[in-house]
Amino acid sequence: MAKRQNSEFEIRGINHLALVCKDMERTVRFYRDILGMPLIKTIDLPNNSGQHFFFDIGNGDSLAFFWFPNAPEACPGLASPGGLPGNPAFVTAHGSMSHVAFNVPAKKFDEYYEKLKSKGIEVSPILNHDNSETQVSRTVHPGVFVRSVYFFDPDGVCLEFACWMREFDESDVAHAPVNAAGVKAVAPASRQVSLAPQAPS
Repeated sequence: MAKRQNSEFEIRGINHLALVCKDMERTVRFYRDILGMPLIKTIDLPNNSGQHFFFDIGNGDSLAFFWFPNAPEACPGLASPGGLPGNPAFVTAHGSMSHVAFNVPAKKFDEYYEKLKSKGIEVSPILNHDNSETQVSRTVHPGVFVRSVYFFDPDGVCLEFACWMREFDESDVAHAPVNAAGVKAVAPASRQVSLAPQAPS
């Protein structure tokens, strides 16, 4: 399928996603020292109001963190997941952030899964997402479109290593979106502008 283009704006990906941490030193140890993401910019906010640090996550994209001295405590199950996928506590409030998925090479996915565990990170089972009734397969087969493993950072931010397994085509946009009441729209979702993922590398 030809790559679909955004006809409204030339969006080149995520410039940065900004989250909030409780302990910036601990956050640096996790993202830079354990996950290996280069720390590329640090900012002390004016009037001792906090810090803002940026980590390089590849392709010119960044993951950023604020630290505020008087920030409220975390609210798992409301502002962020209280559990990994498969746990009812994975559901979060409207406008919240569910998780951050980092794109990794398909050929290195299993190696990276073992590497996360060797670093002492508690990880989910590998999820091979497909279009079956359960939407997950224990094995990789031609219908698997993405592989995932989930884990938490020190502040309870849910993270994912994911790899695309195939290119999408028209058949992958087959469901109408629901409204706030859970009623499906009449217009097919395929009319919406979308971008196809890159083929696995």
